Formats: sequence, structure tokens, C-alpha cells
Amino acid sequence: MHQNTTSNYIGAGISCIEETSRRVRRQASHPGNSELVADHRPIPFNNSGYTERNRCDNHARDREGGRDNGTPFDSSIQVWMRQVMTIISLLLICITDVTAKAYDRDSSDAALEFQDILPSDPRSYDKMTPPREEGQPTIVYFHVTVMSLDSIDESSMTYAADIFFAQSWKDARLRLPDNMTQPYRLLPVQWLKGIWRPDAFFKNAKAVTFQEMTIPNHYLWLYQDKTILYMVKLTLVLSCAMNFEVYPHDTQECTMKIESISHTTDDLVFVWEPTVPLEVDKSIELPQLDLVRNVTGDCTQVYSTGNFTCLEIIFTFRRRLGYYLFHTYIPTCLIVIMSWISFWIRPEAVPARVTLGVTSLLTLATQHANSQKSLPPVSYIKAIDVFMSSCMVFVFLSLMEYALVNVVLGDVPEESRALDARIKAKQHKNDCAIGKRCMPTHTHCGEHIGPCCCAQHYGCIGTSVTSAAVSIALPPPPPPPAAATTSPHLRKNNREENQNKRTMPCPLTSSPSPKKHHNNWSQVMEQRRHRAILIDRFSRVVFPLSFTILNIVYWCVFVVEWPAFGSNDVES
Repeated sequence: MHQNTTSNYIGAGISCIEETSRRVRRQASHPGNSELVADHRPIPFNNSGYTERNRCDNHARDREGGRDNGTPFDSSIQVWMRQVMTIISLLLICITDVTAKAYDRDSSDAALEFQDILPSDPRSYDKMTPPREEGQPTIVYFHVTVMSLDSIDESSMTYAADIFFAQSWKDARLRLPDNMTQPYRLLPVQWLKGIWRPDAFFKNAKAVTFQEMTIPNHYLWLYQDKTILYMVKLTLVLSCAMNFEVYPHDTQECTMKIESISHTTDDLVFVWEPTVPLEVDKSIELPQLDLVRNVTGDCTQVYSTGNFTCLEIIFTFRRRLGYYLFHTYIPTCLIVIMSWISFWIRPEAVPARVTLGVTSLLTLATQHANSQKSLPPVSYIKAIDVFMSSCMVFVFLSLMEYALVNVVLGDVPEESRALDARIKAKQHKNDCAIGKRCMPTHTHCGEHIGPCCCAQHYGCIGTSVTSAAVSIALPPPPPPPAAATTSPHLRKNNREENQNKRTMPCPLTSSPSPKKHHNNWSQVMEQRRHRAILIDRFSRVVFPLSFTILNIVYWCVFVVEWPAFGSNDVES
């Protein structure tokens, strides 16, 4: 820039010298014509208000006046001496004018000093006192541009925001630079330490990061009306008090509060910019939440030390259901429906029905635990807890339903073994009745043993079941007839009769038949199984119907009411 200015000086000086030389040559060639000196081309003004043309005209008039007064001009040496002196004088005048003009043009771009904006008496300026005019509190206007909202963490109840934070105020105690001709002037940001500035801070901020790449992201402007604008780019981590009573159908309101830390409302008042207080980037996209509304408000609060001014921004987020619908609700419903398969399995299949119920219950418990990982351990019941607990109750009741079916069905294996034993005993007795003879199985059984001794000591030929296994009460054998009263012929007949009795079949008149008991037990078992199947059939209808009613009530309570809220959404 300095090289360009110097070249401008030299060019202007050369132009002036050439113009003056042309006039002198014309005057030398026509010494009697003074009109040649007067040139009608415009010559720029200098700081003294006179033009170069006026100076040249004055010199010409002086020379003409000299002729009229009788001054000698006959000598050529004197003429050339005067011409040389005139050229030197004009050259000096031109150089002075160009230098003054260049100084006037570049003085407005000269570097400012901090003392240039302070009052004439710097000691009268107190940077700790707000610039109150006529006893009124200083008004500070705020503007916030939100560039991004992300990292919303439910477990720590925080969210992150990148913003442009602008604040402007008027300080009449400052002095404008003398050479300030533009609407505003960019000032060094370090001067903020020497002048008064608002003591604003973010009330609910946990961390604030100042951006310094590639240069510090802030600037300071000074306007013609002594208004100061300070803008800075910040990354904030703000706390957000979240409520999860209707999670995951919830809406969360997160705030950004700006408050004065040392001045009460008697000295300082924060106000939102009247035209555009808040700008939110429309391309903000969050993975699980939708930004449905953002508003500005006043959060001025009364403390024990006074009333401190405060401004706030309220962001309203509504949670999306897509993630939870495909990862929580649908899998949970499928597990509950899978537990109902046991209602179609026969009651005697104990391992299949018990395994299905227990597996479904454990899977639901794991699913419920996974749905709580991203949430803080709150003590109140959430909407997802209601749904998951209800599903676990349905699976548990399906398991208890099979326990009831098993009780109604009775102890099937023990009764079946008793029934098989009775059927085998009946078969043995039938075999003896159709003509199979008894064979002696003990040596102490003599011919005096009655013909029915096979029921206790003899086995029937052709059967593997001994008569000892069948506990049948037999009457004692009749006593033998006396030998003295019988004749030899009669005794011979008696021996033949006894021999025939010894081989006659075992009487079955004293053995109770299990056929009647078998028929009664079969009827009891059929009745029990029928009642168990009725319970299963009843469960096939009641369980799905109850679960359907639960889903209708749940989704109507937590979802249907949201469209009414969405119709009132206001976008800033």
C-alpha cells in the first residue's frame, strides 16, 4: 500500500511539472501574449482552498503589472532567471499540494489506539460501572444463532450445542475516532478488557469451549452511534432436566439460560433482539429426536442478593418411535405370542410345554433389561416398564396355566402302572379258566391238598405269571372221608375222584374281576383330560383377546394424544 501511495505522489508531481513547463515555453515563445498562461483545463484543489490555476494566473498578472510599471524585461538573462524561479516555485507548490491531499486521503485508514476511543480524561471512565444514561439501567440486546444440536444423552441428562452468541450495548462514554467515516469500525477484541462489557454467563452450562481455529472466532464492532457489538462462536454442553414417565413416547424441553452474574436489574437488563432474536439451522437432524419447537423467553429470577436479569431459549424435542418399535415392541409381542403355542400342545407333553414357557419368560427379562440401558436409574414407573411388565405377566400366566392343566389331569403315570397290573392279573385268571391245569410247584403239597391248592402253591401251565402273584382268597379244602365207614369198592372210587379233583381247573368264583374298576378308571381319566383340554381351549381365546385389549389401551393412552400436541407446534 505504501508503494502505491508513493507512486501516486511521484505521478502527480510529474504531471504538475509537465504542465508548468508547457506554460513557460508558451510564454517564452509569445512573451507579449499573457493569455497563453491562462489554461482552461481543470486543476485539482488543495487543502488551502486555492487551485493551481489561480496561482499561475496571479503570477501572470504580476508580470503584466511589471510591464505596465515600466520594469525592464529587455535582458534575456533576466527573463530566463525568472522563468527558472517560476518553475521551481510551481514545482514546490505542486509537491506540497499532492502530499497534503494524499495525507488527507489515507488518514482515515490509519491504525487506531485504545486511547482514541476513550474519553479525553481516561480516568473518568470506569470499566466496572455500566453506562447508565439518565439513571436508567443499561439495556443489552442478545441474538443467538444455533448451528447444531447433538449428543443428547439421557443417562447424564445433557445435550451439546454449537452457537453464534451476539450481544450489543450502547456506551455513550466512549469517544469516536476523528477519522471514522464508515458506519462501523472493527476493533481489536483485546480492548474488551479495558472497557465495560456485559457479565453474561450460561446458567445451565456444564462445559463451554471457545473455538480458536483457524483464528479466534470472535470480533468486536464499534458503530457511529457508539454501539458496541461483540459476537463469539461457542460449543456448549448444557444440562437438561428430563422426565421419563412416558418414555419412549416422551417429549423433552431443554433450555439455554443466559443470566447476569453481578448486576441486578437496577443496573442491567437483558433483552432479546427485537427483529431476529433466534436463528436455528433448519438442517439439524437428530438420530432419535425431532426438534418440534423453539421459543425465547424471560427467566428473570429473584435471589437473596437481588433480582438478576435472565433470558432463556426453550427447545422442545419429541422422541421417534421407529427404533423402539423394531427393537423392543415387535420382538416382545412375538415372544408373548410364542408362549401361547403351549396351548396347542397335548397336556401329557410336560417337557415341551414347560421349556417353552420358561424360555419365553427369561427372554422377556433380558429384553426388558436391554431397554433400560440408556436411561438413568429413576425410581418411578415408565411407559415401557408398563408394557414390558404386562408382557412378562402374560408369559408367566401361560406357564401357570399349564400348571393348572397338570393338576386337573392328575398323576397319569402311577395310575397307568396300577391299571396295567390289574389287567395282567385278569389275564392270568382267564387262562386258568379255559382249561390249563395246575402243576405242583412245592414238594410239601401232597395228594391231601385240595384241588384249589394251585392258587397258592401251584403254577398254571402255559403262563409266566405264578398264582402266588395273584392274591386270591381260597376256601380251605374239605376233610377226607373216614376209612372205616367205607367199603373197598367205595375207597377205590374216592381215590379216582380225588385224582380227578387234583387235576381239575382252579375255581374262579372267589376272584373279583377288575373289568368294572378298569372301566371306571378309564372314565375318570377321560373326564380329567377333557377338563384339561377345555382349559387349553379357553386360554387360546382369552390370552390373545386380553393381549389385544392391552395393546389398544396402551397405544391409545400414549400415542393417540400426540397429534393434538403436534398441531400446536411453533417453529421459530
